[in-house]
Amino acid sequence: MPLDEIDRGLIHALHIDGRAPFSRIAEVLGVSTQTVARRYRRLSAEAGLRVVGLADPHRAGRAQWLVRLTATPHSAQDLARALARRSDTSWVKLASGGTEIIAVVHTPAGGADGRSLLLHDIPRTAGITAVSAHYLLHTYLGGPTAWRGRANVLDARRRRQLTPPATENAALSPATGATPTDDDQALLSALQRDGRAGQAELAAATGWSPATVARRLAALRASGALFFDVECDDTLFGATTQALLWMTVAPARLEQVATALARHEELAFVAATTGRTNVVAHALCPDPAALHHYLTHRLGGQRAIHALETAPVLRTVKAAGPLISPPGRAG
Repeated sequence: MPLDEIDRGLIHALHIDGRAPFSRIAEVLGVSTQTVARRYRRLSAEAGLRVVGLADPHRAGRAQWLVRLTATPHSAQDLARALARRSDTSWVKLASGGTEIIAVVHTPAGGADGRSLLLHDIPRTAGITAVSAHYLLHTYLGGPTAWRGRANVLDARRRRQLTPPATENAALSPATGATPTDDDQALLSALQRDGRAGQAELAAATGWSPATVARRLAALRASGALFFDVECDDTLFGATTQALLWMTVAPARLEQVATALARHEELAFVAATTGRTNVVAHALCPDPAALHHYLTHRLGGQRAIHALETAPVLRTVKAAGPLISPPGRAG
């Protein structure tokens, strides 16, 4: 399905404020509220558009691991789907000819509790021929920062109209505000399934009053402990060729290189990791020729990158939010 200016503007608006009322988005886009609601429903059905609410991992006391699995050809897809069904995984991808699985695994920080996937489940799974786990040390691009290929429609004035005051306040004083607690888990779980869930639905999920939900939601957003991500089919934005890039960078230059990479419009994610490769990035390009040009011209100009491995992404099995079962099916 082709995207027009209204579709792209709607998706950009949701990146700015995933819970913005359709009436406010409509005013910014210069269309009716009914048009925005109709476009949202169509994009949800045909392009996988979804807003998900996510807790900042550091604020929530969570560690993130980027896990690479090499599996036999006949088992890779089943393993990817099994990983995707778990609540402690996100961004499960099939790469490198369909025999490599790459996933983000979330574990409690500062202890071994809850790390059964890394320590026991994966090593004992039949069909896996190699495993490596890379601790995500610092994210330079990604999370609440949208890929520029999706967020390039609205000008500065319209972006200001959509930016919630709580987000502006968090930018001024990110160390203040709320930290997620165990009492917030029902709220966070509901928002992870649907970041645009209404106050009544969130109240039912938490057992709180709508007023309590509103106050807690505002506090978590203002502190930066909660942000909203947008899932959508990136091929509709022309990104038909995707690859994960594993780089080895001189430690003294890592900050400089990663900060520079975070400004590249071809990249949607840049992070520092542990391991032989200490920087990972996710590239989205129009075609293989564009990816080749990016690797040889833009990355090739970074002399501090000593080694580069490119893993083409064939399919994203799971994005940031949990899998949603088709109607009439459990689990």
